[in-house]
Amino acid sequence: MLKVILSGGGSAGHVNPALAISEIIRANRPDAEFLYVGTPGGMEHGLAERAGFRYESVKVAGFQRHLTLKNVGRNIKAAAYLVTSPAKAQKILRGFKPDIVIGTGGYVCGPIVRRAAKMGIKTVIHEQNAFPGLTTKLLAPDVDRIMLTVDKAADRLEENVRKKCVVTGLPVRSGFSENKISKEEAKRQLGIGGGVCILSTGGSLGARAINEAALELMEWYIREGIDVTHIHSFGKNNREEFEKGLADRGIVLSEHPNFIVKEYIDNMSVCMAAADLVISRCGMGALTEIEAEGKASILIPSPYLAENHQYYNGLVLQSAGAAVLYEQKDITPGLISKTVAGLIADPHALSDMSAHASEQFITDTPERIWRVISEVLGK
Repeated sequence: MLKVILSGGGSAGHVNPALAISEIIRANRPDAEFLYVGTPGGMEHGLAERAGFRYESVKVAGFQRHLTLKNVGRNIKAAAYLVTSPAKAQKILRGFKPDIVIGTGGYVCGPIVRRAAKMGIKTVIHEQNAFPGLTTKLLAPDVDRIMLTVDKAADRLEENVRKKCVVTGLPVRSGFSENKISKEEAKRQLGIGGGVCILSTGGSLGARAINEAALELMEWYIREGIDVTHIHSFGKNNREEFEKGLADRGIVLSEHPNFIVKEYIDNMSVCMAAADLVISRCGMGALTEIEAEGKASILIPSPYLAENHQYYNGLVLQSAGAAVLYEQKDITPGLISKTVAGLIADPHALSDMSAHASEQFITDTPERIWRVISEVLGK
């Protein structure tokens, strides 16, 4: 039996790769037994348990960089956890006796991966972003192998650890890989016509900049009489604000059946397959799905994340000619609608961008990830 500890948390962008890696392992080793390690109250707890994993927790917290009185208190707590977490991690490791520990980012995976490496247990980490996070940088000297989504990430790691790096890509949901459907079939399933389709999303929580772009575009379609199907998700945290934005612009959704607006898109692979253009943040999961579907995109990275890493994620697609990248601070009224107007008026440009997006997608990610794990295990 192969025994595996998975750890990653703080956001779905760290948890979902861990869950996807577990499926890759199961496909190759049906006898594998898993334990997920996260924080007691982290979002990873619910996601891991819903996926059927046994769960253990280690108290750990990130340090706050902006020193307010509140953050000083948080940093004191984080320092205390830093002292106690190695002992808890060691207890978990001795109890479960894993063959390998795999971390997928977020400070939560630091203690368990580092202690495993110190105990001589095989360790692998996966870095989703083009700009590696602090946890990856700190763990890199100790682990056996570092899996990367894009090769640019290696340039931002110390030279002495680059030999451990392997570009594997980021695993995606089956709807974006083996179960992909055509644009025509996707539009049939959604009940929409054959004209231009635009998809905009800020993720499950939503993003104000993406919502404002969608509102601007809807107002523009109506004003100019442009026939576009627009699918938009405004996110869990933005219902009231988005509905006010519609009302302020006099947009009544029931009068515009070509506007499909939801809090959350639960059939994203279908919606993206139907789209000619995607407007999105630059989380690496979203970008990998854009690559998998081969879609032109307008990208607006979140400016609120560590080291502005979403900007560097988006830069990969823009440099490949697959996307238009705008930093949020540079967006002016009318910019997004002007950009969309130029793109939908030039089908060849959209087609070229889509082709370049497809070129960035790594089609054999599951095989690459399993190869790394097998090599580290020596099997």
